Amino acid sequence: MDQPAMTFSYHRGIAPMLWVLACLATIELLVTHALLSVWFPRIALALSALSLVALVWLCRAIASLRRRPVLVAAEQVVLRAGSFRSVVIARGAIAAVRLSGLDAATVKRRDVLNLALIAFPNVLVTLRAPLPGRRAISAIAHRLDDPAAFAAALEPLGERA
Repeated sequence: MDQPAMTFSYHRGIAPMLWVLACLATIELLVTHALLSVWFPRIALALSALSLVALVWLCRAIASLRRRPVLVAAEQVVLRAGSFRSVVIARGAIAAVRLSGLDAATVKRRDVLNLALIAFPNVLVTLRAPLPGRRAISAIAHRLDDPAAFAAALEPLGERA
């Protein structure tokens, strides 16, 4: 019988900053509505409706960070950023997991997929071969709540830096 997939959360490092963004968006919505409603009430109403829809979408996206954790199964690893992005990688395709020495230049490289969204990543998963797609991704950066446990779960695969 197969073992269940191990789950690793990441919402504690990413969600607070996104909630700040949602609060700032709410303030902006209220101020914009108040100012526009004086001169252009119909435009204010339409813009407020669009902003409210965007705000609801953002709140649902933030909530998805908790509902969609990173998974480590026997044959594959699923790296997720809520409902924004999900990448499935075969365990054998992972060359190394790096927990320290990450710098902005590494994270901003074109071949690195940053799933940490607006937080600075604390894990870099290096792949043996680039993932196929529009841009060849050779590494994935993420901000996990327990990076050491994630690296330990993948340790039999290769070196841990």
